[in-house]
Amino acid sequence: MNGKQQVDETRAFNAQLQQVLSTQPSLHTQAPEATRAARREGRSVFPAPVFLPKARDVRIPTRQGTILGRVLAPEGAPTGIYLHYHGGGWVLGDHDMQDALAWELVQATGMIAVSVGYRLAPEHPYPAGPDDCEDAALWLLDRGARELDAPARYTIGGESAGGHLAVVTLLRLRDRHGICGAFAGANLIYGVYDLSRTPSSRNWGDRNLILSTPIMLWFGDQFLGDLGAEGRRDPDISPLFADLHDMPPALFEVGTADPLLDDTLFMEARWRSAGGATQLHVYEEAAHGFTAFQISVSVDARQQQYRFLRSV
Repeated sequence: MNGKQQVDETRAFNAQLQQVLSTQPSLHTQAPEATRAARREGRSVFPAPVFLPKARDVRIPTRQGTILGRVLAPEGAPTGIYLHYHGGGWVLGDHDMQDALAWELVQATGMIAVSVGYRLAPEHPYPAGPDDCEDAALWLLDRGARELDAPARYTIGGESAGGHLAVVTLLRLRDRHGICGAFAGANLIYGVYDLSRTPSSRNWGDRNLILSTPIMLWFGDQFLGDLGAEGRRDPDISPLFADLHDMPPALFEVGTADPLLDDTLFMEARWRSAGGATQLHVYEEAAHGFTAFQISVSVDARQQQYRFLRSV
């Protein structure tokens, strides 16, 4: 498929997606439990989750007790471990709801994938989710390779809120624990890095293409409560405002039809300016969440991720 054909396909997919979303209640108008159930049961716009028998859960110790991690391992000897934080605006998603894409990554990279079941807002607002992600990374670096029978070669990443949590985790490892360089690479897919909102986020409006400005405001409020704009610029909340020295090589991917476009563009520029190696891929007309779907732009983006993870 040539470039024009791919863009035409992406635009047609967006139109269909927007039409379907227009027939459903916007997620910011209903209780999180309803959206969580719809996604788990395959009643949302996202592909229905596939729960693979080959996947297994592990218990990850945290400061509050334990959380679950979802493990998928290659059939041969693993080449390393990919620590994955799922998206969902810190409110939705779970550790076991991306088996199909995790297995695709495992087959393409030879890595073990571990998806983290961090606590969700609003039941567990900030800093619960970031705390769990920090603890999961510390567990992985301390015992994960031994417990998973894999070489101590680590990468980290996630989509949307998962990208945010991956960056916050790297910053906490550096600033709280003096750990730099443990992760060979960061796979950062349409992340949100400024919770006080970038221009593209502010200017998007009511158009619902997975995200809208009201939906993004709702996610932020679930996660942070009534914390004001200045408080939301704390680097532990909005890592765009952090000192980004000593960060690992990072891949950034985003679509031009994503209200979080600026988050990726701004973060990649700051990451690179602080001395970090970066790759940036901007996909024409791709919407937020596009890599979850089976259209050609999504396949291309996922293949780019696998190439990056194999290379670091």
